[in-house]
Amino acid sequence: MQKIKLTIADRVYPLSVPEGEEAILREAAKSINAMVEHFEKNYAVKDKQDVLAMCALQVAVQASKETDTSSKENTEIQKKILYLTKYLEEHLPLNI
Repeated sequence: MQKIKLTIADRVYPLSVPEGEEAILREAAKSINAMVEHFEKNYAVKDKQDVLAMCALQVAVQASKETDTSSKENTEIQKKILYLTKYLEEHLPLNI
């Protein structure tokens, strides 16, 4: 484990993270801080708690959309695999 400090919304968070994950966490913190800055500049929100709640909501919506898209793509792939399997079974019978 590696000890790092991340600053999110003007607060410092000391963390112990697995080796190799520091860059991912720093990029995530950078993304959150950018969202915080965006909300503070574009909306009349002064309380960091409210800004962070808005960030959390945005991240949750994005994750939900990605899950829905991924699920739909997986369903389409499964349908194609079933079609190809049936086609192969009909046209290339196995003689075992």
